[in-house]
Amino acid sequence: MRILVIEDEAGIASFLKQGLEEETFVVDLADDGIKGLDLATSESYDLLLVDWMLPGMSGIEVCRQFRKQDSVTPIIFLTAKDTVQDTVFGLQMGANDYIKKPFHFEELLARIQVQLRPKSGEDTKLTLGDITLDLETHQVLKAEAEIALTHKEFALLAYLLRNKGKVCRRTRIIENVWDIHFDYNTGVIDVYINALRKKLNLNKEEDYIQTIRGVGYIAKEIE
Repeated sequence: MRILVIEDEAGIASFLKQGLEEETFVVDLADDGIKGLDLATSESYDLLLVDWMLPGMSGIEVCRQFRKQDSVTPIIFLTAKDTVQDTVFGLQMGANDYIKKPFHFEELLARIQVQLRPKSGEDTKLTLGDITLDLETHQVLKAEAEIALTHKEFALLAYLLRNKGKVCRRTRIIENVWDIHFDYNTGVIDVYINALRKKLNLNKEEDYIQTIRGVGYIAKEIE
């Protein structure tokens, strides 16, 4: 999942990026409101973390302008303000939640997870044959046996399963899983795909992850 952090304090921004990437999120940074709004409206994100006080354009104005185009994507304010009036105002401008500085990363992560929790009726588990991937617990099971994956392997498998039945092009995989948006040797994808196949013990008769030569990969059920 992709998160945009709009924060002008370099130390906090770096801390958030490192922590969220360790939790398998893809993170983009913007250090002022204008850049942040431009990214938020031109790219696709699952959640925005927006500092209240920003150069160029305030976090409140970023939120207000963004909500004119997108009424769904969750927004969490990072704020040093602590009055009820400020909190209510931020929520009225379209924020879904807020957290006061200084904060513990674990609390922020819990708030993010609440906002990203699948809506009623949506499943937190993705399946492919006898493989089950749980988005909440970060567990992967194959025929009820737990498979230990690295963060990046989990993120790659989750991306393929979210797009089950669709061809996932190499450029889209490298953008969404590795957060790389420039010309890059996509051979690293092959290395991770091979590692997934080996850990999931996929043989030719059970090749749920298939190579589309010259294009990318597809996760599909075996008929």
